Amino acid sequence: MVNSSVEELKKRIEELEIENSKLKSQITQEQALPVEKAVAGDFLSLDEYKRYGRQMIVPQITKSGQRKIKESKILVIGAGGLGCPALMYLVGAGIGEVGIVDDDVVDISNLHRQVLHSTERVGEFKAESAKKYLVKLNPHVKIKTYPFRLSTTNAFNIFEKYDLVLDCTDSPHSRYLISDVAVISRIPVISGSGLKTEGQLTVLNFENIGPCYRCFYPKPPPPNSVTSCKDGGVIGPIIGLMGVMMAIETLKVITGTYTKENFKPFLSMYSGYDQQSFKTFKMRGRKLDCISCNYTLTREFIENGGINYSEFCGVVTYDVLNKDERITIEQYEKLRNSDHVLLDVRPKEHFEIVSFPGAINIPLDRLRRIEDVNQLGIDISKPIYTICRYGNDSQYASRYLNDHLKLSTKDVIGGLNRWSTKIDSEFPSY
Repeated sequence: MVNSSVEELKKRIEELEIENSKLKSQITQEQALPVEKAVAGDFLSLDEYKRYGRQMIVPQITKSGQRKIKESKILVIGAGGLGCPALMYLVGAGIGEVGIVDDDVVDISNLHRQVLHSTERVGEFKAESAKKYLVKLNPHVKIKTYPFRLSTTNAFNIFEKYDLVLDCTDSPHSRYLISDVAVISRIPVISGSGLKTEGQLTVLNFENIGPCYRCFYPKPPPPNSVTSCKDGGVIGPIIGLMGVMMAIETLKVITGTYTKENFKPFLSMYSGYDQQSFKTFKMRGRKLDCISCNYTLTREFIENGGINYSEFCGVVTYDVLNKDERITIEQYEKLRNSDHVLLDVRPKEHFEIVSFPGAINIPLDRLRRIEDVNQLGIDISKPIYTICRYGNDSQYASRYLNDHLKLSTKDVIGGLNRWSTKIDSEFPSY
């Protein structure tokens, strides 16, 4: 009974969010520029002829291709670093209907790369923020927002309204869910990713003959090996370029550049440094034993909770220390001026941005390669504390030091980020 009530509550919340989104959409559409009617006997208005003229004269598009573009309905999942440039160019190109799924809100740390958003929209849903920009860019495009998380219970109902999906997410469990639902729904997926100075691009489930995400990766990577742009960083133009490439692949699929006869599965990889390079690798087609492509997975099975994508992909476990091996940020403040050793285990690039005076930087990956306590280069007779950005890597550091080097260290809970929010608001946060 309790589980049933919780599910009903979740469903009601989603319904309210959808209704709220509809109201916001109506207001935004009313604020958009007036749309001209189509020329008599034609599918384009005079304004659209001017807008799309320079792409219609390209042999790969033509006027017939523009009709396909205008009649298409695409779903973009994620209005972040990939989704923003993809949306800009696809809406500019005249896609008929666009859906945007994103439950996140705009943060100031997004703005260096998520170019649909702006400073005054910090705190708004990304889906709504993106729409505000896009309706002004092209009032001929219908835009629907879904400002909530894609899940096993709502994905099929959303997907069935669209012809093609752009996976602009950054987590394995989202990618598996999107791929599985797309295969069952017979929808192709344009998939991109980017981190630091590199990016990847591919087309999945094309015409139900191309491989899906599970064909590429039958098993998810270990959760501890997955690095997000929040932790690993990303250069704006790198992720932006991948989003633009996703838009190009979308137009190719829509206008018929790819066919069942000529499509060959691929994975393209881009590197921005030192010299920019772009390589495309041929990939195998669908795997016979893929539980998605052989339709072992069904809509009913997924919607009824038969697969838990978070559990399938695993959860990173940071709680590796006992309570007496940790101290709060408030406790550390009181002993800040005492004689002790503070090991900052962040990568050196992080350490160079901001650090505590007197802290010693030994990145976690290098720390784990130290086999003798004398190689640390610190005075082990003093109390030793470990710290990092959020208090995650510091736990691993203390666990290693305490177990393998037989020290008695403690990590600082919450790390530098909590110091900035709880102790010293003038301390830079990044």
